[in-house]
Amino acid sequence: MGIFSRRQSATIEQTQAAGPRTPFPAADATGVALDPALHALTGQWTIDRPHSRIGFSVRHAMVTTVRGAFADYDSTLYFDGARPSQSRAELVIRVASVDTGVEQRDAHLIGTDFFDADRYPEMVFRSTSTIHEGAESFRMTGDLTIRGVTRPVELQLDYLGSVLDPFGYERAGFDATTTIDRTDWGLVYNQRLEAGGAMVSEKVRLQFDISAIRSVPVA
Repeated sequence: MGIFSRRQSATIEQTQAAGPRTPFPAADATGVALDPALHALTGQWTIDRPHSRIGFSVRHAMVTTVRGAFADYDSTLYFDGARPSQSRAELVIRVASVDTGVEQRDAHLIGTDFFDADRYPEMVFRSTSTIHEGAESFRMTGDLTIRGVTRPVELQLDYLGSVLDPFGYERAGFDATTTIDRTDWGLVYNQRLEAGGAMVSEKVRLQFDISAIRSVPVA
Protein backbone atom coordinates (compact mmCIF):
# COMPACT_ATOMS: atom_id res chain seq x y z
CA MET A 1 0.00 0.00 0.00
CA GLY A 2 1.59 3.24 -1.07
CA ILE A 3 1.79 4.54 2.47
CA PHE A 4 5.45 4.44 3.35
CA SER A 5 8.03 7.14 2.79
CA ARG A 6 11.63 7.96 3.51
CA ARG A 7 11.88 7.29 7.25
CA GLN A 8 14.03 4.32 8.20
CA SER A 9 12.93 1.64 10.66
CA ALA A 10 13.91 2.19 14.30
CA THR A 11 13.26 0.56 17.65
CA ILE A 12 10.22 1.88 19.44
CA GLU A 13 12.41 3.37 22.19
CA GLN A 14 13.92 5.87 19.74
CA THR A 15 11.63 8.84 20.27
CA GLN A 16 14.04 11.70 19.62
CA ALA A 17 13.18 14.14 16.88
CA ALA A 18 14.61 13.20 13.52
CA GLY A 19 17.70 15.00 12.34
CA PRO A 20 18.06 17.05 9.16
CA ARG A 21 16.53 15.37 6.15
CA THR A 22 18.47 14.66 3.00
CA PRO A 23 17.09 14.86 -0.54
CA PHE A 24 15.70 11.70 -2.11
CA PRO A 25 18.40 10.25 -4.36
CA ALA A 26 16.10 8.39 -6.75
CA ALA A 27 12.75 8.93 -8.43
CA ASP A 28 9.69 6.80 -9.08
CA ALA A 29 7.70 6.58 -12.30
CA THR A 30 5.99 9.89 -11.54
CA GLY A 31 9.31 11.70 -11.25
CA VAL A 32 9.03 12.15 -7.47
CA ALA A 33 12.22 11.28 -5.58
CA LEU A 34 12.34 8.10 -3.48
CA ASP A 35 14.60 7.05 -0.62
CA PRO A 36 16.40 3.67 -0.95
CA ALA A 37 15.32 2.93 2.64
CA LEU A 38 11.83 2.38 1.23
CA HIS A 39 13.06 -0.81 -0.43
CA ALA A 40 13.42 -2.49 2.97
CA LEU A 41 9.69 -2.00 3.58
CA THR A 42 8.63 -3.89 0.47
CA GLY A 43 6.28 -6.76 1.29
CA GLN A 44 2.94 -7.79 2.77
CA TRP A 45 1.43 -5.93 5.74
CA THR A 46 -1.69 -6.37 7.89
CA ILE A 47 -3.60 -3.77 9.90
CA ASP A 48 -3.21 -4.30 13.65
CA ARG A 49 -6.80 -3.81 14.80
CA PRO A 50 -6.18 -3.11 18.52
CA HIS A 51 -3.93 -0.19 17.58
CA SER A 52 -5.84 1.11 14.56
CA ARG A 53 -9.13 2.87 13.87
CA ILE A 54 -11.33 2.68 10.76
CA GLY A 55 -13.64 5.60 11.43
CA PHE A 56 -15.93 8.26 10.07
CA SER A 57 -17.48 11.56 11.08
CA VAL A 58 -20.63 13.30 9.90
CA ARG A 59 -22.46 16.51 10.80
CA HIS A 60 -25.66 16.04 12.79
CA ALA A 61 -28.50 18.58 12.87
CA MET A 62 -26.13 21.10 11.24
CA VAL A 63 -24.57 21.98 14.60
CA THR A 64 -22.48 19.05 15.84
CA THR A 65 -20.38 16.12 14.65
CA VAL A 66 -21.07 12.43 15.27
CA ARG A 67 -18.10 10.06 15.11
CA GLY A 68 -18.04 6.31 14.76
CA ALA A 69 -15.81 3.39 13.83
CA PHE A 70 -15.92 -0.18 12.56
CA ALA A 71 -14.40 -2.84 14.80
CA ASP A 72 -14.51 -5.91 12.52
CA TYR A 73 -12.58 -5.96 9.25
CA ASP A 74 -9.92 -7.81 7.26
CA SER A 75 -7.02 -6.19 5.45
CA THR A 76 -4.47 -7.07 2.79
CA LEU A 77 -1.70 -4.55 2.12
CA TYR A 78 1.27 -4.83 -0.22
CA PHE A 79 3.94 -2.16 -0.53
CA ASP A 80 6.57 -1.97 -3.26
CA GLY A 81 9.37 0.29 -2.03
CA ALA A 82 11.00 0.66 -5.43
CA ARG A 83 7.77 1.16 -7.35
CA PRO A 84 5.00 2.63 -5.17
CA SER A 85 2.65 2.45 -8.18
CA GLN A 86 2.67 -1.34 -7.75
CA SER A 87 1.46 -1.08 -4.15
CA ARG A 88 -2.08 -2.21 -3.41
CA ALA A 89 -4.60 -2.57 -0.61
CA GLU A 90 -7.89 -4.28 0.16
CA LEU A 91 -10.10 -3.64 3.17
CA VAL A 92 -13.25 -5.67 3.89
CA ILE A 93 -15.40 -4.17 6.65
CA ARG A 94 -18.34 -5.87 8.39
CA VAL A 95 -20.79 -2.98 8.66
CA ALA A 96 -22.67 -4.56 11.57
CA SER A 97 -19.60 -3.78 13.70
CA VAL A 98 -20.29 -0.02 13.54
CA ASP A 99 -19.97 1.72 16.91
CA THR A 100 -20.94 5.34 17.52
CA GLY A 101 -21.32 4.96 21.27
CA VAL A 102 -25.14 4.91 21.13
CA GLU A 103 -26.82 1.50 20.69
CA GLN A 104 -30.04 2.92 19.25
CA ARG A 105 -28.14 4.92 16.65
CA ASP A 106 -25.97 1.93 15.74
CA ALA A 107 -29.10 -0.20 15.23
CA HIS A 108 -30.50 2.48 12.92
CA LEU A 109 -27.27 2.60 10.91
CA ILE A 110 -27.19 -1.14 10.22
CA GLY A 111 -30.90 -1.16 9.33
CA THR A 112 -32.54 -0.61 5.95
CA ASP A 113 -32.38 3.20 6.16
CA PHE A 114 -28.58 3.11 5.92
CA PHE A 115 -26.25 0.10 5.53
CA ASP A 116 -28.94 -2.60 5.37
CA ALA A 117 -26.47 -5.06 6.90
CA ASP A 118 -28.68 -8.13 6.42
CA ARG A 119 -28.55 -7.71 2.63
CA TYR A 120 -25.16 -6.02 2.34
CA PRO A 121 -23.02 -7.21 5.26
CA GLU A 122 -19.71 -5.91 3.91
CA MET A 123 -18.24 -2.63 2.76
CA VAL A 124 -15.15 -3.12 0.57
CA PHE A 125 -12.29 -0.91 -0.60
CA ARG A 126 -9.91 -2.18 -3.31
CA SER A 127 -7.13 0.05 -4.55
CA THR A 128 -6.60 0.67 -8.26
CA SER A 129 -3.57 3.00 -8.24
CA THR A 130 -1.04 4.57 -5.89
CA ILE A 131 0.99 7.73 -6.46
CA HIS A 132 3.89 9.05 -4.39
CA GLU A 133 3.37 12.81 -4.19
CA GLY A 134 6.56 13.61 -2.30
CA ALA A 135 8.02 13.43 1.22
CA GLU A 136 5.52 11.52 3.42
CA SER A 137 2.51 12.04 1.13
CA PHE A 138 0.82 9.52 -1.14
CA ARG A 139 -2.46 9.35 -3.00
CA MET A 140 -4.32 6.07 -3.39
CA THR A 141 -7.30 5.68 -5.70
CA GLY A 142 -9.64 2.73 -5.37
CA ASP A 143 -13.14 1.33 -5.67
CA LEU A 144 -15.40 1.59 -2.64
CA THR A 145 -18.42 -0.71 -2.52
CA ILE A 146 -21.34 0.03 -0.17
CA ARG A 147 -24.80 -1.55 -0.45
CA GLY A 148 -23.76 -3.23 -3.69
CA VAL A 149 -22.80 0.08 -5.33
CA THR A 150 -19.18 0.56 -6.40
CA ARG A 151 -17.71 4.01 -7.02
CA PRO A 152 -14.16 5.40 -7.12
CA VAL A 153 -12.67 7.27 -4.17
CA GLU A 154 -9.32 8.91 -3.56
CA LEU A 155 -7.45 8.68 -0.25
CA GLN A 156 -4.84 11.14 0.94
CA LEU A 157 -2.20 9.14 2.80
CA ASP A 158 0.44 10.44 5.20
CA TYR A 159 3.22 8.15 6.38
CA LEU A 160 4.05 8.39 10.09
CA GLY A 161 7.15 6.22 10.32
CA SER A 162 8.22 2.65 11.03
CA VAL A 163 9.55 0.92 14.17
CA LEU A 164 10.54 -2.46 15.53
CA ASP A 165 8.42 -2.84 18.66
CA PRO A 166 9.49 -4.64 21.89
CA PHE A 167 7.70 -7.80 20.74
CA GLY A 168 9.72 -8.03 17.54
CA TYR A 169 7.00 -6.80 15.19
CA GLU A 170 7.93 -4.39 12.43
CA ARG A 171 5.29 -1.67 12.33
CA ALA A 172 4.49 1.18 9.97
CA GLY A 173 1.92 3.87 10.68
CA PHE A 174 -0.11 6.22 8.53
CA ASP A 175 -3.20 8.40 8.45
CA ALA A 176 -5.61 8.40 5.52
CA THR A 177 -8.63 10.60 4.86
CA THR A 178 -11.24 11.24 2.22
CA THR A 179 -14.71 12.79 2.07
CA ILE A 180 -17.57 11.14 0.20
CA ASP A 181 -21.20 11.93 -0.58
CA ARG A 182 -23.10 9.02 0.96
CA THR A 183 -26.02 9.44 -1.46
CA ASP A 184 -23.72 8.27 -4.27
CA TRP A 185 -23.89 4.83 -2.64
CA GLY A 186 -27.64 4.84 -2.06
CA LEU A 187 -27.54 6.01 1.57
CA VAL A 188 -30.20 8.63 1.00
CA TYR A 189 -32.20 8.55 4.24
CA ASN A 190 -32.62 11.92 5.89
CA GLN A 191 -34.94 14.26 7.78
CA ARG A 192 -35.26 17.93 6.95
CA LEU A 193 -35.01 20.59 9.64
CA GLU A 194 -37.66 23.29 9.97
CA ALA A 195 -35.02 26.00 9.82
CA GLY A 196 -33.53 24.42 6.70
CA GLY A 197 -30.81 21.88 6.18
CA ALA A 198 -30.73 18.18 7.02
CA MET A 199 -30.60 16.14 10.20
CA VAL A 200 -27.67 14.11 8.82
CA SER A 201 -25.14 15.60 6.41
CA GLU A 202 -24.72 13.94 3.05
CA LYS A 203 -20.97 14.51 3.29
CA VAL A 204 -19.12 11.88 5.33
CA ARG A 205 -15.45 12.08 6.24
CA LEU A 206 -13.66 8.72 6.34
CA GLN A 207 -10.65 8.58 8.64
CA PHE A 208 -8.11 5.77 8.92
CA ASP A 209 -5.54 5.70 11.75
CA ILE A 210 -3.45 2.68 10.91
CA SER A 211 -0.73 0.65 12.55
CA ALA A 212 0.35 -1.99 10.04
CA ILE A 213 2.43 -5.06 10.93
CA ARG A 214 4.66 -6.80 8.45
CA SER A 215 3.18 -10.21 7.63
CA VAL A 216 5.38 -13.25 8.31
CA PRO A 217 5.87 -15.25 5.08
CA VAL A 218 4.29 -18.69 5.12
CA ALA A 219 6.93 -21.41 4.81
